[in-house]
Amino acid sequence: MKTTTIRREIGLLSMLVLLLFQAHTQPQTELLLAYLPHDSVTIKTTVNNQLAAIPLQPAVRKSVDQYLDENAEMLDIVKKQNPANFKTIRKVLLKSGLPAGLLYLAIVESELKNSATSNAGAAGIWQLMPETARTFGLKVNGKTDQRRDVYKSSVAVTGYFNELYKQFDDWLLVVAAYNCGAGKVHKAIKQSGSREFWKMQRFLPAETSAHVKHFIATHFYYEQNGSEVTLTKKERNKYLASLNDVAVKTTTAPSPATVDQPADRVTTDKPAVELIAELKK
Repeated sequence: MKTTTIRREIGLLSMLVLLLFQAHTQPQTELLLAYLPHDSVTIKTTVNNQLAAIPLQPAVRKSVDQYLDENAEMLDIVKKQNPANFKTIRKVLLKSGLPAGLLYLAIVESELKNSATSNAGAAGIWQLMPETARTFGLKVNGKTDQRRDVYKSSVAVTGYFNELYKQFDDWLLVVAAYNCGAGKVHKAIKQSGSREFWKMQRFLPAETSAHVKHFIATHFYYEQNGSEVTLTKKERNKYLASLNDVAVKTTTAPSPATVDQPADRVTTDKPAVELIAELKK
């Protein structure tokens, strides 16, 4: 799709720019942009092999801690029992140009249980409603229900994700719309006067607000880190800007072996997390 193509092109361009920067850095300084075809704006930068983490948003920390306290055992069991499903879903998402982190939404929806069925009639690991499933190519009738097929349902859901992303350009809003429907998210945006999830969440159903936070918690449990899908669009842009600033300062700074180091210079012997924290002050 056009949106996916644009994201891939932006990612490839970003990778090329950083590779050119790297060619002019000192040997002791390592600054890497790990371009992932599925997640063109999820940047993992290292300075002297220190990973620059995408932090947990302060607004959700309490909810994440509570959710993990109650569900860590379940999440561990899900991973141990589903290595093949993890691999299959990631492969489908990657092939479709989508962030691999969307896998964790299926865990929140169903704990990756094909047999899961809601009172409203949603079914399968992605908890798709019959009409939505049919819209995106699945057979749902008296004899066949492809919502319960991990591969086929995951392929179908990529179309749904792309449609929602076209509307909102924000993965947290996509997750919200996946739970309560795009109409309610648009209504919440209008009522709140904001497209920032943290500002408009109180205008969403309480279940939806919690659903988004559970998704973020699940992502952090498995990855010990955030990604594009755990940030609002505003947070994502701010994070990228801070990394770009680090990249420019690191790659243009004179070698410490030949020039006295000013007190305010960004140094590469600090973890990248600290560098980014300083830039945000």
